[in-house]
Amino acid sequence: MIETAGVRMVSNILIEIVTAIGRFLLNPVVYIAIVVAIFLGYRRVKQERKFFNRRIIWGWTELIGQWKRGWPYALVISLISLGVGLTVPKVYLLILTAIFFLGLLLFFINVLSPIYTMAIATLALWAMYQYNWSFSWWKISLEGIDLLEGAIVTITILTGLSVIVEGMLIRRTAKQVITPRIENTKRGMQAIVYRTRNVWVLPIFFIIPGNSIPSAIPYWPQFTLGDSHFALVLFPVVIGFSKLLRKELPVVQLPKIGRSVLLLGQLIVIGGLASYFEPLIGFITLALGVLIRIIIAVYYAWQDKTESYAVAPSTKGAVIAAVLPDSPAEKMGLLAGECIRKVNGHSITTEVELYEALQLNAAHCRLEVLDRNNEIRLTQHVIYSNDHYRIGLLLAEPREL
Repeated sequence: MIETAGVRMVSNILIEIVTAIGRFLLNPVVYIAIVVAIFLGYRRVKQERKFFNRRIIWGWTELIGQWKRGWPYALVISLISLGVGLTVPKVYLLILTAIFFLGLLLFFINVLSPIYTMAIATLALWAMYQYNWSFSWWKISLEGIDLLEGAIVTITILTGLSVIVEGMLIRRTAKQVITPRIENTKRGMQAIVYRTRNVWVLPIFFIIPGNSIPSAIPYWPQFTLGDSHFALVLFPVVIGFSKLLRKELPVVQLPKIGRSVLLLGQLIVIGGLASYFEPLIGFITLALGVLIRIIIAVYYAWQDKTESYAVAPSTKGAVIAAVLPDSPAEKMGLLAGECIRKVNGHSITTEVELYEALQLNAAHCRLEVLDRNNEIRLTQHVIYSNDHYRIGLLLAEPREL
């Protein structure tokens, strides 16, 4: 009998996992996020061709990165969620779905930070319970629940974990090639700015009240919300990030933003754990989290409202705006923001002068480069006959727009 019960339990869990995946595939947010990623790639390529007459990064990069970069973190959160047993109200996930749907549809990418979306969903759930609001549409019925009976703990912890992932993803973005564009300054000159727009999807397993999996283990789940049977749902948590960078290069500023958001996520998790003893702490943690996240965004946006640009044309030489992936320039270790002073012994300041100097030596390309720390270094690379006009450098120089 015990073996039969065990086999039945395992069978129920496997069926529930398959069902959870089916729920994920039926979620409209998944497909809207895909469409948004494709649209971001299309807009980016169009912008690259407008300013530099060529595509810099593959057009499907945003779509591939949307899933490739998020799933390892989603797996970790899923293991924590299932292992500890953090039960989430079903109505909370439905509200989150509506928020993600509207945020993606209206293209409010920066609003899709987990602290914003999850705090708004929590506020909506609290208001529905407090004022006895309920909504029904087709087969969906939404009613408020008392968050003080355990839900605020799980929501705050999961929000903190999601914000930690947001910080990690922002830091990883700095290692990717980010699209440059040309901006006219207030002084009538031109400079290079960098734009990054990302929408990541984290497929996370959540436990919700249901009738498929009984609470067979004494310690699981830790937060039952008053239920004894549970179900699984694979839910798409959407994270959005958009930033225009002027004063600092992406590899400098994005890690700073990422560290700030990562620290915020850790503080939210601590607040969630503390709310186990005093539920009110969970509400305070989410409110402070929203405030701090806004301060982080405003601070770095204010920093970029300046006439000081990290990359702009210079009389010292040809300043690199971007390096194309898998190009001879990348193999030489050239980086955006560096200044090429000499090519094959000849001083240069423009792209035309660069390629004229390259043709002086059919075998090698020798560069004298002023790096980001204003220190001179030398680099060289074999140049083949077909490489002279595709060395892979985009330079910061005046262009007709």
